Amino acid sequence: MREARFDGEGSRIRWTETPGEEPARVYVHGLGAMSSVYHAHIAARPELAGRRSLFVDLPGHGISDRPARFGYTLEDHADALAAALDEAGLSGAELIAHSMGGAVAVVLAHRRPELVSRLVLTEANLDACPPPTAGSSGIAAHEEDDFVDGGHARVMEHVGPVWAATMRLADPRALHRSAVGLRRGSRPVMRALLEGLPVDRVYLQGELSGEVAGRQALEDAGVRVMTVPGAGHNVMFDRPDVFAAAVAGPGLIGQSSRTASARKRSSSST
Repeated sequence: MREARFDGEGSRIRWTETPGEEPARVYVHGLGAMSSVYHAHIAARPELAGRRSLFVDLPGHGISDRPARFGYTLEDHADALAAALDEAGLSGAELIAHSMGGAVAVVLAHRRPELVSRLVLTEANLDACPPPTAGSSGIAAHEEDDFVDGGHARVMEHVGPVWAATMRLADPRALHRSAVGLRRGSRPVMRALLEGLPVDRVYLQGELSGEVAGRQALEDAGVRVMTVPGAGHNVMFDRPDVFAAAVAGPGLIGQSSRTASARKRSSSST
């Protein structure tokens, strides 16, 4: 485990990592999650072997500190993540980021472009004010003190066992402020930032989640958008083969996509 200070009070953002060649791959989790839980099984796959891999927990989550006076906006999280990458001595890293972590990664790539050479985003939040069905919406619907004093426990009863396993480790106040910051979005908004970034960008969308909003504009801006058959929001759990292929690079994306399409045709014909 390694750590870096990220605010004026000495709070620390922490991560675990495996050694390997550069450029490093930095895995970033979503709201109420942990990077190692969602991504360690991906980094361990043979097609991704040999690369330095960092599993970073954002402030208020997992093994990182949870300062009470921290804002937990997307910019705050991005700056804390930048502190971790600086401490790790990284530049030109590949960021593999999920959901809220994807929004944080986009903001980081905009604010500190020298740190990022590639983005692999899984159902990243690209717009402010997500729909009421989004997990962040249910959290942000509470007042902060109400969420801390009982709302967190009520939300935990309805999120399902996978998300609850890591959400219970997140600080309730940090979780609420992160959800509010995610709903507020960045300025300019994350979608505009992503479309303007001069790096390789991949966006994964689970088929079960529906079509990506604004897909054509993303593709026109050079973002490779991929709908993953048989997957929902957690593509890394539902289709680890396709997810790993996307992380590995364009050649394997195509190979895995053809395999997935063949499976779907086979299933449809039986």
